[in-house]
Amino acid sequence: MPAPRVYKTAAIVLRHRKLGEADKIITLFTANYGKLDAVAKGVRRPTSKLAGHVEPLTYSTFLLARGRELDIVTQAETLEPLTPLREDLERLGRALYAAELVDRLTPDRQESYPLFRLLLETLRCLATGDDLDLALRYFEVQLLDELGYRPQLDRCVSCEAALQPTTNFWSAAAGGVLCPACAADDPLARELSLNALKVLRLLQRGSFADAARVRMERSLAQEVERHLREYIRYVLERDVRSAAFLDTLRRQKTARA
Repeated sequence: MPAPRVYKTAAIVLRHRKLGEADKIITLFTANYGKLDAVAKGVRRPTSKLAGHVEPLTYSTFLLARGRELDIVTQAETLEPLTPLREDLERLGRALYAAELVDRLTPDRQESYPLFRLLLETLRCLATGDDLDLALRYFEVQLLDELGYRPQLDRCVSCEAALQPTTNFWSAAAGGVLCPACAADDPLARELSLNALKVLRLLQRGSFADAARVRMERSLAQEVERHLREYIRYVLERDVRSAAFLDTLRRQKTARA
């Protein structure tokens, strides 16, 4: 039986780009069909009824018509505007980072409802929560897990010995943690403190509520972020562009303090 020409799905708008004089191509992460691109015709005109429903980081319901190359947005209705994400640069920067990771790491048209739920819950946390960086760390770890890039945190990825409660080493290339003996053979391995390892394990195994009970000192939070960013960069084989925006925001915040 052929697929229906018109179909409906809930989706989060990851990004958009201009097409011609009045249209946009929007990248959606849908609840039912994974990531896909669709054309929103006339959306750049002042009279467009679609404009407010297809903004990046908006959670909407879409009615899409299948096209020869790209599907066409025929209707859209906002479910959650997630307005605070666009009213605060700190929230916006982290939300754009999460959206970029999903865009970069996921193939087209591969359904993953758990990943859709993870992104939606993360955007909600970033819109209303207080500890924005913790929400992002939890998202990163769970995203890697969902996509099959789960780092090994229990045993040395080289010799497979159980990790001891001491300073171990983080190796993005090896896929997780190295014991001190094996780290000697990896010149790029970085020291991983015992507390950082505990936090990474909690982020990997626990719920967000579990992680939210942890209060990290700034140095520990920076260490965890540094290791995860290195791991993601290795998986992507490139830098995450919006990470540079986050770094700029932090420098500006420090300069104002």
